[in-house]
Amino acid sequence: MSAENAHSHDYHLVDPSPWPIVGTIAAGAMFFGLILFMHPDFFGDGMEKTLTSLGIWLIAPGVLLLFVTGWFWWRDVIREAEFEGYHKPVVQLGMRYGMALFICSEVMFFAAFFWAFFDASLFPREMPYDLPGGVWPPEGIVTFEAFDLPFMNTLILLMSGVTVTWAHHALIEGNRKALINGLGITIILGICFTALQAYEYSHAGFSFSGGIYGSTFFMATGFHGFHVIVGTSFLTVCFFRARAGHFKPEHHFGFEAAAWYWHFVDVVWLFLFVCVYWWGG
Repeated sequence: MSAENAHSHDYHLVDPSPWPIVGTIAAGAMFFGLILFMHPDFFGDGMEKTLTSLGIWLIAPGVLLLFVTGWFWWRDVIREAEFEGYHKPVVQLGMRYGMALFICSEVMFFAAFFWAFFDASLFPREMPYDLPGGVWPPEGIVTFEAFDLPFMNTLILLMSGVTVTWAHHALIEGNRKALINGLGITIILGICFTALQAYEYSHAGFSFSGGIYGSTFFMATGFHGFHVIVGTSFLTVCFFRARAGHFKPEHHFGFEAAAWYWHFVDVVWLFLFVCVYWWGG
């Protein structure tokens, strides 16, 4: 597409890119490897060791190729936005709708885990649970004290929501120094949250395979922790882009999307703290 035709309308007609098909192959290899690793009896007995090894050899290149795909694909998007002028207001509007729908899909993703948690906790005597003692948490489960490390992590995430909002308002007002400082503090708080979560997991009195309580707890909080890591990475990219002078008060959807995602992570944790740690414990 010539430069003259590229800007003759408000829409962005993307150029051919190898990254969608490369990312699809990478994701397929990673997930197929995970299936073989977690279910080595998938193709019958007698092949468990071989399939486990094959799964590991598929997971590693799949993860690496996904990382490479994300790196170069987002690099291309940044170039289109900052240096080639393709992200006109109507394109940014479409991206906002896309990000909003993505967050809605993430809400439904976590709804499944909350459903499983409440189904087991509200009806512990019914099948297929029929928990020992008919109580929740099940007998023998030593839960975390809600107002110990979980409460500290809640304060950390709430503070990070304040600092990312501060950074956003600083960007709108053209205060780049405050933008960078706010992003930096938010990233540090995200790392602190992840570190405390890992410390908490290392002292858990139950395991993932120890029953319905452990499986629902680790699935819900573990996937939230994964989203915190993704959000921290997202904000780290925004931090370096802010230092490079990429964001402008009227054109900063990349940062805005990261802020939306981070607020979503905050809200999910509030539900986890209240429902899983406090009420469910």
